[in-house]
Amino acid sequence: MPALSNAKRRINEYLSGFVDGEGCFSISFSKRSKFIIGWETKPSLSVSQNRDRAEVLFLMQKHWKCGFLRDGVIDNTIKFEVRRLDDLINKIIPHFDLYPLLSSKNNDYKLFRKICFMMKDGKHTTINGFRKIIPLAFRMNASGRRKYSQKDIMKFARSQMKV
Repeated sequence: MPALSNAKRRINEYLSGFVDGEGCFSISFSKRSKFIIGWETKPSLSVSQNRDRAEVLFLMQKHWKCGFLRDGVIDNTIKFEVRRLDDLINKIIPHFDLYPLLSSKNNDYKLFRKICFMMKDGKHTTINGFRKIIPLAFRMNASGRRKYSQKDIMKFARSQMKV
């Protein structure tokens, strides 16, 4: 039986390594007037791969039993994404807690993890909780671009806050 447990360990370590190189943990914000604070907070794990090398994305979806695959038509890729908070908290986060990333991307993961648990507690639906989430999210993926600044998000959130 040790061979099976070693094989399971190897696949988990492989998936962590693959995500470390090709994946992205992110928190994005979209204006949504129907939401209490005027913003939707969207956590996501995404991994993309050239179409001719996408087998590992199918493996991830099968292994974690969650997420979806979508066509990256513009860049000829396939993308695996997990956006459902319950799946992130119960499947993805436990995996990366047991099989941590080895690069500095682990810092983004830790912020991502913290935000997901804040969302589980409903913090993203209150102005005070949302105010704490935004700077954490903006510390992630420093090389990425965002449509809105932290200041613009908070300004709009305060103006949209439903009482």
